[in-house]
Amino acid sequence: MSKIFKARVNNSFDFEITSEDLSSLDAIKISDSEYHILQQNKSYKAAITACDFNQKTYTVSVNKNTYTIKIQNDLDLLIENMGFSSAIEKHIDFIMAPMPGLILDVPIKINQDVKENDPLLILEAMKMENVITSPRNGRIKSILIKKGDAVIKNQILIEFQ
Repeated sequence: MSKIFKARVNNSFDFEITSEDLSSLDAIKISDSEYHILQQNKSYKAAITACDFNQKTYTVSVNKNTYTIKIQNDLDLLIENMGFSSAIEKHIDFIMAPMPGLILDVPIKINQDVKENDPLLILEAMKMENVITSPRNGRIKSILIKKGDAVIKNQILIEFQ
């Protein structure tokens, strides 16, 4: 069964690519990110210069021209057609305590920029240390707790801008 991929190039051009199209492509891998491609008797030198696997976006250089490509697979297209977004973008404005416990450390400061999975605090609960990490990239708006505070489940601990 053929899989269909949708590719959007430079936010302007849309292409549908089938798995058969991909298997018939004459490409030789030169290095981890560089390829030599032959298509319709023309030679192309391609290199993947940047990639974001979560957003499924890639920056590709082909014969010294740079293109930004977003790729969607069958599942992404189905989710989009159903009116939902499959994007990984997260719009979380605050962190709540997942369980009651004691704050052991808060290694961040107000107005600090954090990246997804950066540690925000350490919560001791049921004799275990739980590192609570950032669910998204963002800036810390406020910290409503400090080291040594006891917290209850669903208490707001940190707010994002």
